Amino acid sequence: MKNNIFINKYVMACAISIVIALVGYLSMNSLPVEQYPDIAPPTVMVSTSYSGADEKTVMKSVIQPLEEAINGVPDMTYMTSKASSNGDAEITVYFKQGTDPDMATVNVQNRVTRTQALLPSDVNKIGVTVQKRQNNILQIFAVKSADGKYDEDFVSNFVDINIKPRLMRITGVGNVQSLGNTYALRIWLKPDVMAQYGLTPNDIFAAIGGQSFVSAVGSLGEQSGNSYQYSMQYKGTLKSVEEFNDIVLRTSGGGMLHLNDVAEVKIGAMSYNFTSNIQDRPGALFMVFAAPGANATEVNARINKTFEEVKATMPAGLEFVTMMTSDDFLFAAIHNVVETLVIAIILVVLVVFFFLQNFNATIIPSISIIVSLLGTFAIVSFAGFSLNILTLFALVLAIGTVVDDAIVVVEAVMAKMENGISDAREATRQAMSEVSVAVVSCTLVFMAVFIPVTFMPGTSGTFFTQFGVTIASSVGLSCVSALTLCPALCAIMMRVTEGKKEGKGLTYYTKKAYNVSYNAIYNKYSKSVQKFIKRPLLAWSLLALAAVLLVFFMKSLPSGLVPQEDQGVFLAELRAPEGTTLKQTREMMKQVEEKVKKIPELESFAIVCGYGMLSGAGSNYGTMVVRLKNWDERSGMNHLLTLVMYRFYFDCADIKNVQVLPFEMPQIPGYGTSNSVSLMVEDPTDGNLSEFAKKTEHFLAKLSERPEIASASSTYSERFPKYQVDVDAAQCDRAGVSPADVLNTLGSFCGGAYIGNFNQFGKVYRIMAAASPEYRLDPQSLRNIFVQVKGGKMAPISQFVSLKEIVGPANIEHFNLFQSITCYITSGSGYTEGDVHKVIAEVFKEEMPNTATFEYSGMSRELEEAAGSNATAVIYVICAILIYLILASLYNSWFTPWAVLFSVPFGLMGAFVFAYLGYTQGIPGMDNNIYLQTGVIMLIGLLAKTAILITEFATERRAQGLSIVDAAFEACKERLRPILMTVATMIIGMIPLVIEGGAGANGNRALALGVIGGMSIGTIALLFVVPAFFIVFQNLHERFQGHVVTKKEEE
Repeated sequence: MKNNIFINKYVMACAISIVIALVGYLSMNSLPVEQYPDIAPPTVMVSTSYSGADEKTVMKSVIQPLEEAINGVPDMTYMTSKASSNGDAEITVYFKQGTDPDMATVNVQNRVTRTQALLPSDVNKIGVTVQKRQNNILQIFAVKSADGKYDEDFVSNFVDINIKPRLMRITGVGNVQSLGNTYALRIWLKPDVMAQYGLTPNDIFAAIGGQSFVSAVGSLGEQSGNSYQYSMQYKGTLKSVEEFNDIVLRTSGGGMLHLNDVAEVKIGAMSYNFTSNIQDRPGALFMVFAAPGANATEVNARINKTFEEVKATMPAGLEFVTMMTSDDFLFAAIHNVVETLVIAIILVVLVVFFFLQNFNATIIPSISIIVSLLGTFAIVSFAGFSLNILTLFALVLAIGTVVDDAIVVVEAVMAKMENGISDAREATRQAMSEVSVAVVSCTLVFMAVFIPVTFMPGTSGTFFTQFGVTIASSVGLSCVSALTLCPALCAIMMRVTEGKKEGKGLTYYTKKAYNVSYNAIYNKYSKSVQKFIKRPLLAWSLLALAAVLLVFFMKSLPSGLVPQEDQGVFLAELRAPEGTTLKQTREMMKQVEEKVKKIPELESFAIVCGYGMLSGAGSNYGTMVVRLKNWDERSGMNHLLTLVMYRFYFDCADIKNVQVLPFEMPQIPGYGTSNSVSLMVEDPTDGNLSEFAKKTEHFLAKLSERPEIASASSTYSERFPKYQVDVDAAQCDRAGVSPADVLNTLGSFCGGAYIGNFNQFGKVYRIMAAASPEYRLDPQSLRNIFVQVKGGKMAPISQFVSLKEIVGPANIEHFNLFQSITCYITSGSGYTEGDVHKVIAEVFKEEMPNTATFEYSGMSRELEEAAGSNATAVIYVICAILIYLILASLYNSWFTPWAVLFSVPFGLMGAFVFAYLGYTQGIPGMDNNIYLQTGVIMLIGLLAKTAILITEFATERRAQGLSIVDAAFEACKERLRPILMTVATMIIGMIPLVIEGGAGANGNRALALGVIGGMSIGTIALLFVVPAFFIVFQNLHERFQGHVVTKKEEE
């Protein structure tokens, strides 16, 4: 390949490159920006409420019928269910990655519809909600009353009325969850007064329903000779407290009994389960979740715009407080990567200049870098990818790779000119005739490495695909640039410098330093490799040793999915003793607030009582959101989020009666709410849950004793105080009332009832009825609650029911239809999640009964499936096969390619050695995760490319008539400089990733250290073993596939 067309028509080559760069630049500006590609599995949530029911009733009458119907819906992977003591029911169904979330929602809705006939009437009245959602939190924000003028209920409902509807209309917002109290029309019944009039709760409900309803009443004058036709309208549902107060319950003797005679009607809250505090001020906390497939950056921009618009109409004294936004980490991480990108480009250019000592020769590869990187944006856009951390990582790694082809071309041209060819065009023609095949073969081999990864399923496949396609595209474009732009620029820019007087400038001193260092390396290497190739057994011994070490370090290095990064925000679940009232819980949490205020890195915090991010709703739970200062303001290892979180945890250890459990959000959005290992301990026998819970607690205690485990806890507790209600059926029969009527009356007064809806503030609110709080304080209160017996008489309900103090759980959970207990396990310092998984399996087998099983959910499930899969090993094998087939085709030999392939294990071993050393030193993120695996896959291509530079030239020298040994030796000497250049540019380009701190540092470090280790050890090894292997396999080739015909013999 002479490349005459581009050498002579350099304008055409420049035009092609300009077009590539322009298209790439335009594509770069239009690419969506997000943290990670959409890799979280589609999720559908089914929720409803059974007012007044306990957790066991909800589980048996609501969740189990729904579970049985939903189970087995197409593409489902697993399902979790939770029944709460406040009557709430939640079922979350997870689907395979790639499933259409809309179709999954429709399929679940169809299953739920078929089950509604089996559900209690109160549940059907409220309705069963089916919605697609992900646990991908876009923002956690709060609205606070800065001057204390407004209470929490006002703030919460201001957001519900004025902000939440606008947020829900934003494309990409899946749900807005309020941790506050929503307005409702509260009818506080007075049981003793009702008893005087012989009224039951059903009488009240019937009167409300009979006088607050909508009706179509037609029109007058239709089809008549009247001048006008009049439509008629009824006032419909009642709209004000006064109208409800005037509802007529009974008329007798000319008098009327109104609702306000037996009840107090007021605007209150639908539930009194939450209380919020935003930096010592009343307020409300809200979480905005992303819809499946939404672009986080675009959605956050729309949310922020909405906030700015709302601020203009907010009452004076209300303020927004941003507790967390996914953009914080995303933009900080992208800023670090872009900064690293620029630094890496500068370092690579300096390395090229050091080796070539020629400004013109340095400019050519530099231009090639820019063209290749810009063109890659166009391919990323065409492929439908986004600009995320993975694609940017790929571009950083590509810097040291895309320059390789240009270096090979420029170095070959310089070598020709140094050997006496003064005409740059002729030197370029001869150089291109020698290196074109090597450039193309190197590129094909490197790109072939990433072909198999595009077929990997699951989360790992998505990671590898986006990374692989991006870097393969950049390398492909670098090959195009090396074959078009580089020879054209060499022909017009390269000049002979021999004999010219050279001043003592930068070039002079660079050349002097280069000559001293390179000549020393060259002479030492020439002597060493000459001795080494005479001992082929040594090469085979080193290969065996490298293979053994590779297997050892791969097995020793614990597995992980993605490293946990410093996201700038952590959460804490606060647990007071079971049964603690909401008011008491709030008082206890004030001690935690004092602790969090002492955190030097603190920027803001918020606390919600009545809800735990891990445990769910409960009066004894609380959730704290802690936002730290920007990464630039807390640089240094001591200010990392993990260390700040642990210091806060230990600082709270002296608080009595409050358990503080800080945790980070998962690194990949959409995989639960915590980065802890999510373990589901199951009892397939459906036996006694109390006994099973005791065994689980024993298992967690044993687990906590292991050094790999920092903490192990479950969300299950049976210490919640309860009253067991027993009905005296005989007494009921004697009084002429059924047990069902007794319990319905008790539930209406003490549990509350959903009567209907009313309209206010442009929204629909519920009408809720219950006995006024002072009538349901303790068991003695039952004497003031009456039930209607035969003859219309009223009798205290205490005559028919008895209460017994017991303890029990607040929530019951199922996992894939089996009763289960959710456990959260945090890894100890210096240990990874892979270590934790191993320990869990060991301790579970020792401590739990054989009938018990366990499964993982969320990110832990992905890691377990990835660890149990041999997909990565299969990918390595397929990569090697593809490389072998390509090289076999290029060399027309079944033997020569093995000289290249047998050099790869040395580099892989080097990558795992460096990763293992980092792991033993406690460097965060150093485990066998996706970043390291991606770097290892890339190493296969990089090392093969480097080895090809030797085998390709050795093959050419053999064809020119040299002996096999001399051909191998000459190839080593000739290709030493370009090999050192390509390896140095790659390694130096990675150094900024290793030393860079801040957001995304752990992933950067894992990938960069693996590449540096693999390239350094692998290159040193292949410089010696490749020529030795070439001699062996070239002899085999000539023995079995025929003698090589030299050019002299052809002539």
